[in-house]
Amino acid sequence: MAVQIHGAQARDVWRRLSAVTDPELDEPITDMGFVERLDIVAGSEVEIDFRLPTYWCSPNFAFLMADGIRRAALSLPWVRRATVRLQDHCFADQVNAGVNGSQDFEAIFAEMSDGSSLGEVREKFREKAFQRRQEAVLLGLRAVGMTPGRITAMTLQDFDSIGLLRAPEAAAQKPRYREILIEEGLACLPDDPVFVTWQGERIAASALADHMTTLRAVRINMEFNGALCRGLQAARYKEVDLSSGEPELIDFILGRVPPAGQHAPSG
Repeated sequence: MAVQIHGAQARDVWRRLSAVTDPELDEPITDMGFVERLDIVAGSEVEIDFRLPTYWCSPNFAFLMADGIRRAALSLPWVRRATVRLQDHCFADQVNAGVNGSQDFEAIFAEMSDGSSLGEVREKFREKAFQRRQEAVLLGLRAVGMTPGRITAMTLQDFDSIGLLRAPEAAAQKPRYREILIEEGLACLPDDPVFVTWQGERIAASALADHMTTLRAVRINMEFNGALCRGLQAARYKEVDLSSGEPELIDFILGRVPPAGQHAPSG
């Protein structure tokens, strides 16, 4: 069910939430349909409920998203308090207590973190997001006939002078790729090379083909996870329609089947 967004304040929060991504997929949680409820209380307090595709989604991802949601809401100057609630998840209580109580992930999930910090997890998926965005732009540039030499010689100034790329995915990812370059300090000045590795090393023209093979593997993995995620989400939270056939197991699990002898309300 789509979240109803009413009022200027709610729209402000929604826009901030659109910058919060599923760390594994690099897709906005608003596009993925994860946000279940958004309320503004007393003009300065925000309450947000969200849910994930399965009951057992990784607590790492859940905590990252919950933390990102809270930070996004609090980034608005008029927000005094933000409360985030993860719903229908095996670690919902721990995630909610941690995020809203400003406790570290490591303190709550000490036995599960295996010595790694949440920052390390965030960094890992940030790199994948960078790689996926970069590949989309590279494919777009190759599609308009740019040579490896011209692509790898491109500076931030050159990049900004390029018009809209023809391929829809390349056009969508171009500003997002630039954004992550700036945010991570990989390219800031007009003469900085724009196509670099996550470690900041400039990609040579002779190495571009091999580099893109690596990027392709990352994308395929992310796209598979995205398809699986959407499928699980659709199966778990689908709207049951008894008029078109028998209910499925998920309908019984979620209590969406009326008692025997009763009919589902007509739409």
